[in-house]
Amino acid sequence: MDEYSGSMGSDADVAALVSIVGEVEGAAAVVRAGQVAEVRALAAAGQLAARQAAGSPAVVRAHDMALRSVAAELGGVLRVTDRTVQSRIDEARDLVEHYAATLAAWESGRITRGHVRVITDAGSVLVDASPERRAEFEAAAIARCERDTPNRVRSEVEILAERFAERSFTDRHRDAAAERRVRVVPGAAGMSDLIATLPTVIADGILDRLTQQAQTVIDSREPGDAGSAFGARGAGDASGAGDAEPDRRRIDQVRADVFSDLLLAGAPALDPTATGDGQGSLGAIRAQVQVIVPALTLLGVDDGPADLVGRSPIDAETARCLAGNTHSWARVLTDPVEGTVLAVDRYRTPWPQRRFLRARDQHCRFPGCRRAAIRCEIDHTIDAAKGGPTALWNLAHLCQRHHSMKQFTRWTVRQLPGGVLEWTSPTGRIYREDAPAPPVAFTPASTGTTAVDEPPPF
Repeated sequence: MDEYSGSMGSDADVAALVSIVGEVEGAAAVVRAGQVAEVRALAAAGQLAARQAAGSPAVVRAHDMALRSVAAELGGVLRVTDRTVQSRIDEARDLVEHYAATLAAWESGRITRGHVRVITDAGSVLVDASPERRAEFEAAAIARCERDTPNRVRSEVEILAERFAERSFTDRHRDAAAERRVRVVPGAAGMSDLIATLPTVIADGILDRLTQQAQTVIDSREPGDAGSAFGARGAGDASGAGDAEPDRRRIDQVRADVFSDLLLAGAPALDPTATGDGQGSLGAIRAQVQVIVPALTLLGVDDGPADLVGRSPIDAETARCLAGNTHSWARVLTDPVEGTVLAVDRYRTPWPQRRFLRARDQHCRFPGCRRAAIRCEIDHTIDAAKGGPTALWNLAHLCQRHHSMKQFTRWTVRQLPGGVLEWTSPTGRIYREDAPAPPVAFTPASTGTTAVDEPPPF
C-alpha cells in the first residue's frame, strides 16, 4: 500500500466514516427541522400579540405591551430574557412574512441557516421595495447561496440587494446614522466589550486618533518607564505606577487605555453648557457604578471577585481601587442562613429606604433581568393609587421596561416575606423571583465553648 492510500485508512475506517457522515447529516436535518419549527412558532407568537392589540385606540403602545407580555411568557419557558425573545420574535416574523421562499429553501435543506442570515441581512435595504422586486431579489439570492458557503456569497448577495434597492445608499446612511448608539456586552474574566455604532468615517477617525496617541506614548517612553495610571498591569491597577515594572504595553493595550482615559476624564468639545470663560459642566460628570465587595477582599485578605451589579464579576484589585477612591460606602448585614438583607448602614446618605432596597434588590426584580438597581425605578407592588403603602414590604426595583409591562399588561406580581416576588403570567404560570443574596455577609460570632484544638462538629 502506498503512502497516499495508507493515509485513507482501511476499508473499515472508510465504512466508519461513511456511517459518521450519515449520522451527522441526519442530526443536522433534525436540528434544521426544529429550528424552522421554532421560527414558525415565534412568528405565530408575534402575530398573536398583533391581533391582541388590533382593537386598541393606542395601537402602538398596546402592541408593544402585548408583545412584551408574550415574550416574557416564552422567556420563562426558554430560560432567556424577554428582550432576547422579543428580538427573536421580530426576526421570525420578518422571515416568515417577507422571505417565504428563503424559509422554504432552508426547510428543504437547499440552504443553511447561515445563508438565511445572509439573505435577510442584505435584504434589509429593500424595506421600501415592491413585493415583486423583493421576490426577484430573493430568488436570485437563493440561487447564489445554493452554490457556495455563506461567507463566500455574502458580498455578492449584498451587491445584488443594492441593485434592487429603491432608495439610494446616501439616504439609507442618513437614516442609519440616526440609530447611532453605545452599548456594553459583558464578557469573561471581568472584561466587557464597549461597542459604539457610528458612521464609518467617524469610527475610522477615532481609531486613527487613538493609534496616533498610542504610538506617541510608545515612542516617548524610556526603558524603565512605568507608563500611565493603567500601567503595565492593565486597567484598574490599584497599586499605582510608582514602582511598577517597565511599560511593555502593546499598541492595542495603549489604545484601550487612552480611550478609557479620554472618556472617563476628558471634557467634551460639544458641550452646550460651556461658556467662553472655561469648560462646561459635562466635563465634571463622573461615572456611577454599584459594586458589592466582600469585606475580606476589601481588606486584602483574599483576592476573591467582587460583583459589579447588573454586569459581571470584577477583579479584587479594581474593587479595592474603587473602594479607596469613593466618597461613601455601605455596609450590608445579611441573614447568615438565607443570605437576605437585614439592615444597611451608610455614611452621608439621606435615603434610608433607597439604601435598603438597592442593597436588597441589586437589580431589576423581573425574572431574568439584570439591569442594575441604580438604573431602575422603585415600584409599589400594590399600586399606591390602590392604597399600597410606601413600605419596604411593598417596594421593589423594576427597570422602566418591566415597570411599564406590569402596569399595561396582564402580568401581575405579589411580594412575599423576605423580598420574594411571585410573578404570574397571563397564562397562569408562576415565576418566583427571590431577593438576590449579596456576596457581602457579616455573620454572628460563635457563642459556643468548643476548645481551639477541638475539631468542629459535622
